[in-house]
Amino acid sequence: MGTKEKHLEDLLLEEETVKQSEIVLFNDEVNTFDHVIETLIAVCEHSPEQAEQCSLIVHYKGKCTVKTGEYNDLKPRCSRLLQAGLSAEIV
Repeated sequence: MGTKEKHLEDLLLEEETVKQSEIVLFNDEVNTFDHVIETLIAVCEHSPEQAEQCSLIVHYKGKCTVKTGEYNDLKPRCSRLLQAGLSAEIV
């Protein structure tokens, strides 16, 4: 195995070790677009455009991944989304 293949194998192993999780936001009939957008900006550090796009995807598709990262980073963010009255879970 050459050094290039060994490096690629190391990268793949590293990726498996740091498993990425996602916060998925679900549609509801309660929250306004403005509330969802403001919450995504505050909690997930979205730009206003990104937050608006996510709110539209959630509205029309029923759900949208709003943040990807390590579980320990996502857990408090997901809790804050839930406290704000949004429907979200980590997958």
